Amino acid sequence: MALKTGFVGAGKVGFTLGKYLTTHGARVTGYYSRNTDAADDAAQFTHSQSYRELGDLVADSDVLFLTVPDSSIAAMAAAICEYPIQGKIICHCSGALSAEAAMPGAEQFGASVYSVHPLFAVSDRYAAYRELSDVFFALEGSADRLDAVNTWLKGLGLSVQIIDRSSKARYHCAASMASNLVVGLVAQSIAMLETCGFSRERAQQALMPLVLGNVAHMAEDGIIDALTGPVERGDTKTVAAHLDCFDKANDRLLYALLSQKLLALAKTKHPDRSYQSLENLLLSLGETTQNEKHG
Repeated sequence: MALKTGFVGAGKVGFTLGKYLTTHGARVTGYYSRNTDAADDAAQFTHSQSYRELGDLVADSDVLFLTVPDSSIAAMAAAICEYPIQGKIICHCSGALSAEAAMPGAEQFGASVYSVHPLFAVSDRYAAYRELSDVFFALEGSADRLDAVNTWLKGLGLSVQIIDRSSKARYHCAASMASNLVVGLVAQSIAMLETCGFSRERAQQALMPLVLGNVAHMAEDGIIDALTGPVERGDTKTVAAHLDCFDKANDRLLYALLSQKLLALAKTKHPDRSYQSLENLLLSLGETTQNEKHG
């Protein structure tokens, strides 16, 4: 399916997707942005055209990616609907918004709408495109051309998972837990090491090999085999000592709840091992903390 693809918005995601497409045989028509300098830079980077009029980009493109902030997608989609869009494919890259929620009304004008979200944090607009072949994209949207868009994206070398519109919030929550919330856990670990005498910089330096090694182990061997530590060993005494390190009830509860998730994995890994004492400790801690909060 030879499709001419244009980008509305010339930020990091627009740069990255556009460059990936051009290096994998797709035709990028160009970029439109209110920031004309950014559009010029993106067009030069992808050997495409910088557009000063939105309507010209719409006319020249079969596919339009709205690579703008989530808060701007609906307004930009409405602006595009001012032009003939019959038969066109309009995509956004928001992880949180479904295609229908972000672009209401576009289907009424004959377009097919999709969300195409990479499970990836784009950092360097000039280099991140090299990593997209290893990234999963979640796809949802109009039923009429869903299979065709899926085939097109896969034909460009991308890994694609179709999800239902109703699952978009759950999907985004899962991604945030694996990405953003991990940052919160590492920040908590750094703060705890600071109370042990580490500087913040030294604490981060000390923890990074542990974090990166664990991620590499999960990627290579899977979640179950990567599991280590006192919960996996069923070391109730050590877990109890860890819980005593927290002054705040919410911090103790967070540790206990996450440890319960690890406990479920540990039982799968070691089905013949008894974890009853550890399970009792974690359950009682959760009940006690809730009572403290509501007492």
